[in-house]
Amino acid sequence: MTDNIHTELEAAAFRRLLKHLQQHTEVQNIDLMILADFCRNCLAKWYAEAAVERGVAVDYEQAREIVYGMAYKDWKGQFQTDATLEQLAAYHHKQEAK
Repeated sequence: MTDNIHTELEAAAFRRLLKHLQQHTEVQNIDLMILADFCRNCLAKWYAEAAVERGVAVDYEQAREIVYGMAYKDWKGQFQTDATLEQLAAYHHKQEAK
């Protein structure tokens, strides 16, 4: 497999992951953090960091819009729910265990 094909496959898988997360707005970022130790915001940070490494002008808010499929404030207003006490406890327990 060539490097170009490998990169194209990675890009396709990433686009599919973004689409999946955009379609499953019921999955909250705190749930992702508890279960997988990353969330949509992490993906946006990684995207923005990769852009900086390549000299491309994409800041964190632009990367968030790419990941969320809309402005973060709009997504937050439409889909984000308050974390439950159980979610917060699970998240803090996971962080303490690191």
